[in-house]
Amino acid sequence: PNKKRLSKFWSSEQQHPFEIECLIRLFHHLVGRTDGSCDNVGLDRNTFRAILHSMFGMTDDMLMNRVFFAFDKDNDNRINVKEWVKGLSVFLRGTFEEKLKFCFEVYYLNGDGFISQEEIFDILKNSLHQQSSEEETDEGIKELVDIILKKMDYDNDGKISFADFEKAVREDRLLLEVFGPCLPEVKVQLQVNIPTSCF
Repeated sequence: PNKKRLSKFWSSEQQHPFEIECLIRLFHHLVGRTDGSCDNVGLDRNTFRAILHSMFGMTDDMLMNRVFFAFDKDNDNRINVKEWVKGLSVFLRGTFEEKLKFCFEVYYLNGDGFISQEEIFDILKNSLHQQSSEEETDEGIKELVDIILKKMDYDNDGKISFADFEKAVREDRLLLEVFGPCLPEVKVQLQVNIPTSCF
């Protein structure tokens, strides 16, 4: 596909019916439906993780699972066409505020609306284990957790609320994906393989 067309496709600020149609066609292609029906059809976690890996280059198992749960709004363990369109809209070209909420949702693991000290430890341990060939010590990770909490836990309650996260990220946008990549890189966003029938 023409990269210039893809760039224009994903970078516009408004979602147009054409874009929605392309996302729906891509969904049908991925689930193997040719009749256009979306009833009782969805992407299971393994299929969705394979898409995150092949299309967006994501490799962190824990974060790919969390991205799946962030997309799966009705908690039925599959991504339906509505969740697909809405999720990809935010995932690929959402506003800063939408991406801020999305990343926070990915990072709080137990669904309580806070990123706890234990969750930070688990995410960092998982992430560092995958990216480092040398053995990281739990003590080193605990030190990182303490540094992060000092930087982001504004109310000093030992956990990061959405308000804490938002304030920290607004002050330093590099903190948006502080616990690991859960959004595609810009260059990947422009290289997404959209079926040629959309063009």
